[in-house]
Amino acid sequence: MPPTPDATAPGAVVPDREVPDRGRADACPGALRLHPADDGALARIRLPGGLLTDRQALALAEAAEALGDGRLETTSRGNVQLRGLDSQCAADLAERLRGVGLLPSDTHERVRNIVASPLAGLDAVPASSSADVQAWVRDLDARLCASDWAPGLSGKFLFALDDGRGDVAALDADVTLIAGSDGPALLRLGRSTHGHPVEAGQEVTAVLDAARRFLAALRTTGRQAWHLREVPDLLPAGPVPLPAPAGTAPEVGALPGGLSVGLRFGRASAAQWRALIAASAGELRLTPWRGAVLPGAPADRLPALAEAGFRTEPGTPWERATACTGLPGCAKSQADVRPDAARALDAGHGSVGGGLPAMLPVHWSGCERRCGHPAGRWVDVLATGHGYRVTVNGPAPVPSVDVTNEEMAQAVAEARRTTK
Repeated sequence: MPPTPDATAPGAVVPDREVPDRGRADACPGALRLHPADDGALARIRLPGGLLTDRQALALAEAAEALGDGRLETTSRGNVQLRGLDSQCAADLAERLRGVGLLPSDTHERVRNIVASPLAGLDAVPASSSADVQAWVRDLDARLCASDWAPGLSGKFLFALDDGRGDVAALDADVTLIAGSDGPALLRLGRSTHGHPVEAGQEVTAVLDAARRFLAALRTTGRQAWHLREVPDLLPAGPVPLPAPAGTAPEVGALPGGLSVGLRFGRASAAQWRALIAASAGELRLTPWRGAVLPGAPADRLPALAEAGFRTEPGTPWERATACTGLPGCAKSQADVRPDAARALDAGHGSVGGGLPAMLPVHWSGCERRCGHPAGRWVDVLATGHGYRVTVNGPAPVPSVDVTNEEMAQAVAEARRTTK
């Protein structure tokens, strides 16, 4: 049988221990299915393509203040989380979200996982791609919500719509659509190295068909999986070789078509969020790299964003640095990782210099689950209860080193400069 959503009443808070075995691997929270944490309930609001109007963004800030701890978190899929919620606030939250169009379907809200190239249409890269990625996002979201089969997808199943620059194509989504520069778009299934050419005008149909075939094949074979990468032989790979995607996040600062800023560890207070809205030209695009692109916003708004605490200068150790929730929000954590990580990054041991690829991504984790860690090659900083264990993770792991909090900054900086 294909995976199905947990049989949970809208708005219910479901502790992990009460979720059936099949659902335990798919315990993703949603806007209606809140998740209990040590600092209160957590809601995850899906934002297909990371797209927000200023009115929708303001509604999220108001919900964070009225119902939660007054902060907003962005995720590695360009979604938003609210924390510190009362377990009985789900109906109020749902009403607020419906009022601004952020909850178009109660039954499909957890499967609206769509990332898209945040700079699509704002610059000349890729120069020859004419794909309207934002239109793809809206069409895919609407058709997902209208389908009778999509609720069978896991809340972890991910769609990626890449404008051809290879940014979100590097996220190893379950189904990736890559715009063609001088030919048809290509459809990548899981982590396949080959893609299927897609007829012009049929791009979104092909994406939906791939997800539907995934569910049908699971049902036919009796296999169980949440992701295509778990069953790479389930669907045939395409005939067209795919180049390695660049995976480059938007650089912070002024862009040809707007502004790009970073959120430290993806978090912002409601006041910071309002500053982001004030600087926008009516639209925000949250990125899978925990940043925000503001299309059409003028460069003279950057100083106010820097003053509000956003990252606006490229080339600092904060580039591609992430951390899990840690203590006190997560009982499994061995440390309050975010303050520890911030001190290490602010210590300034080295800079990105020469472009983002010069230093590896780094992620601090409070426990061995390593929630939110990046894909590919990255520096793993794991809390041990006595300090941290620093490891270069990826295809060619480098031996770990155990360090104290005082030694961590230098060890992390050295690990990030690893080239072999």
